[in-house]
Amino acid sequence: QVHLVDSGGGLVQAGGSLRLSCVASERTFSTYAMGWFRRPAGKEREFVAAIRWNGGSTDYADSAKGRFRISRDNLKNTVWLQMNSLKPEDTAVYYCAASYSSDTHRTEDMYDIWGQGTQVTVSS
Repeated sequence: QVHLVDSGGGLVQAGGSLRLSCVASERTFSTYAMGWFRRPAGKEREFVAAIRWNGGSTDYADSAKGRFRISRDNLKNTVWLQMNSLKPEDTAVYYCAASYSSDTHRTEDMYDIWGQGTQVTVSS
């Protein structure tokens, strides 16, 4: 089974940027749609962004549009989430996820494999 390792979180001031990375252990990564979700403290996990297996289509939550960018490199088994203009309300644990389906999805139950999460903290 594919394992996902996400990284790149940290502490950043409001207005700053971070780039999260998620590396998959298997080449089958290239057939999966990938997503990023986040869980703010005390809240439910929520969709952030997703990308189709070939990178041909992306989808973003309203909160991420215009500030975040999801991308992938199937030769590197890696998906990234570039986050710009960060706000304190972006503070959360961020998770990457893989869907056996090749298309983008916004719901957790469409994702089959999850990374361990990486903490992002945005100070005001």
